[in-house]
Amino acid sequence: MKRNTKRQGGYIYPRAGWWVLRYRDDVLEGGELIRKQLAKQLAQIKPEHARLKRPPADVEDMAEAFLRPLNSGETNPQSTQSIGQFVENYFFPRLEHEIRECTLAGYRGRWRSQLKPRCENETLRAFNVLAAQGVLDSIHRQNPEMTRSTLVHLRNLLSLVFDDAERLGLLDKSQGNPVRLVRIPKRAPKGKDTYAYSLRELETILAVLPEPAATICAVGGYAGLRRSEIRGLRWEDYDGQRISINRSIWEGFISEPKSEKSKAAVPVIPRLRTMLEAHRLACGNPKTGPMFANSAGKPENLNNVLNRAILPALNRCRVCRKPKAEHVLAHVSHEFLRDDNLPTWHGFHAFRRGLATSLYDLGVDDFMIQQILRQAHVETTRRHYIKPLPAQSVAAMAKLEAGLPELCADRALVQMPAANKLPA
Repeated sequence: MKRNTKRQGGYIYPRAGWWVLRYRDDVLEGGELIRKQLAKQLAQIKPEHARLKRPPADVEDMAEAFLRPLNSGETNPQSTQSIGQFVENYFFPRLEHEIRECTLAGYRGRWRSQLKPRCENETLRAFNVLAAQGVLDSIHRQNPEMTRSTLVHLRNLLSLVFDDAERLGLLDKSQGNPVRLVRIPKRAPKGKDTYAYSLRELETILAVLPEPAATICAVGGYAGLRRSEIRGLRWEDYDGQRISINRSIWEGFISEPKSEKSKAAVPVIPRLRTMLEAHRLACGNPKTGPMFANSAGKPENLNNVLNRAILPALNRCRVCRKPKAEHVLAHVSHEFLRDDNLPTWHGFHAFRRGLATSLYDLGVDDFMIQQILRQAHVETTRRHYIKPLPAQSVAAMAKLEAGLPELCADRALVQMPAANKLPA
């Protein structure tokens, strides 16, 4: 968009250890363009330049490069809006119609907690690779315990914002998306590995849980359903042999399953079938309606099941067998000592990972496990869901030990003729 503006050279001055450029530009405020005086930090003042009254040549070159698009009149006035304005007024409203509510909630949380305080007032046009790298470095410095994967999520979200801005022509053609070149700090911790319940742990959990919590966990452990899919189940989805995944419920939002691949039916093994039929009879033998309903007949909130049934059953005192909450209120004479024979709670998704790991341990092919979990990519199954158990590692090393004589013999047959060759 051409604008009739006079060529400006700006004014460079030192401030708080920086060379700062003062200039004028059209800024979008309240839907109107307003000519304002602005300031831009160009570079930190080097010790040898501390007494200079005029900036060095390289700083003047930086100012000229920054002002060149403004003086050419080819910049889009919309690019003078702040990143915060663009995110709140365009980016998030667009995503409301394109992604799942849980994903959008995660994006909003990351933006408000980490990215917004650090870059909301920066303009789209002035935000460059150095500024983007500074945002990630600042987050890492102030949150050294933050894992590498979390930093990757933050970088990817900021990159999505600038992908939209680039697509709409709000960035200079020579600028592109500045976040694509940002690197994650190498010292960022990788974070704890996710957990997968073993079959023994699953059976122990089912043995101590009351109904319907036990059947809910069994659906996760023997069918591999996600938490939101379990809550979205209806009796119409179950034909006695298979469970069809037709919906997902997250925080009250009903939506389609996570992907087209997720809509596939899941086979029900006899152990789970028995539990589902017993649960149906306990509910009055319904044919329709939520499979796991609350007293109002609506889908049960699994957070309530967790707090009211699962955690009290798993966190018991090994002396008096009281749940932790009751133990505190009862004012018993001994301290609370958790029963270590009961599995620790690792979340509903640990059942899904446990199914993948157990199938792998039984020799099921990776691609078949992918099909059972209804995942789009087998690499996701291998990297995040199959958790080799310690016993598997021991068995693998035992195979190596058993094969060592044969491997050594083969190597000797290859190397011995050359080694035993006598000199002429």
